[in-house]
Amino acid sequence: MKVILNADVKYLGEEGDVKVVANGYARNYLFPRNLALPYNDMTVAYFESRKEEIEAKKAEKRAASASIKEKLEAYTVTISMPAGPNGKLYGAVTNQTIADILNNDGFEIERKRVEVPGLTIKTLGKYTANVRLYEGTQATINVVVVNQDEKSDAAEEKSTKKPVEKTSEKTVEKPAEEKQNN
Repeated sequence: MKVILNADVKYLGEEGDVKVVANGYARNYLFPRNLALPYNDMTVAYFESRKEEIEAKKAEKRAASASIKEKLEAYTVTISMPAGPNGKLYGAVTNQTIADILNNDGFEIERKRVEVPGLTIKTLGKYTANVRLYEGTQATINVVVVNQDEKSDAAEEKSTKKPVEKTSEKTVEKPAEEKQNN
């Protein structure tokens, strides 16, 4: 069945796209949720009248994608993982690991959009990963994998060099009745 998408549908297309889908998918999913309309003369005329609005939305998405690309390319992801003495990780850094860190730092990136060279990173070092953004836009991010033990050793050295003495002074307040009597 031929339909025109009324909204962006993940894995199918964007608003205004004409797609051929299974009859059941259109009747049971797209039409009830108002995600698509059947392809006919009336709906084609309706989308022709909204063409400028749809193109403006797409241009806005392109601009947002370009700004995210600039931010991502200036950003370096540092991942601390436990590793053996030879530099081999006990686990692996995957696209999910990188996507989680990016999401924690304010970027809304799906794991499927992150492309790690060789699918996983299994040794310490510096790497690059690609992030697919809107349409054909891609950002290249730097990924640095460091040993988790080295980080904790450095933290321990800092804490042993500067011992901090904490003195706690407790003041006991008198109940309200005693304050009034004094």
